[in-house]
Amino acid sequence: MRSTPVPPTGERTVTDTWLVVPLFEEQSVIGDVVRRARETFPNIVCVDDGSTDESAARAREAGAVVVRHPVNLGQGAALQTGIEWVLTCTDAPYLVTFDADGQHQVSDAVDMVRKAREEDLAVVFGSRFLDDRTRPGLLKRVVLKTAVWVTNRSTGLRLTDAHNGLRVIRRDAAEHVDLRQDRMAHASEIVAQLGRTGLPWAEHPVHVLYTDYSRAKGQSLLNSVNILVDLLFR
Repeated sequence: MRSTPVPPTGERTVTDTWLVVPLFEEQSVIGDVVRRARETFPNIVCVDDGSTDESAARAREAGAVVVRHPVNLGQGAALQTGIEWVLTCTDAPYLVTFDADGQHQVSDAVDMVRKAREEDLAVVFGSRFLDDRTRPGLLKRVVLKTAVWVTNRSTGLRLTDAHNGLRVIRRDAAEHVDLRQDRMAHASEIVAQLGRTGLPWAEHPVHVLYTDYSRAKGQSLLNSVNILVDLLFR
């Protein structure tokens, strides 16, 4: 099945780009996240990673294509499934990885796609450390900066934010992604794989919106420490 763009509803509608949204136990928010995103990105695929709640149904009702894993395989596996789906089932030149919990801003994704087009970039990584809109707290910042150092040492890239799930990936770069890490270390794995392509990339400032809900779903300091453990001992 090739992508059939939805008619534009506004000047900023992006019809040739698919959002890839890993989804696990997000029934209370995913409907709103998808509906808001579809005002600008009408093409969204949610990969339901073995949820036991109504996440898949809520995403489908909101207008997303839903692909389901029968069991929970981890966010890396969900991203890989979504990327493969876009490459196989659409002719989209770009895809955007986008979190399901509402922490990412659609306006940032729009700006990143525009940057990729205008500067002929294969990858645009979102960074919460290029401006002062995101306030992760001192301890979390230290942990995330340490993760950046580890990732940069292992990948050879020089990112300011290695574990930001908002990324724009051009089709030729996406074809090189083959994620095997089933825990949060996939965020460094995808950086390494995209870096090895030798294709042009850049970072772009984004605002990560921390809420009580997003912290409970994986943006806590403890989760950041777990990411670091994954990086150091995988």
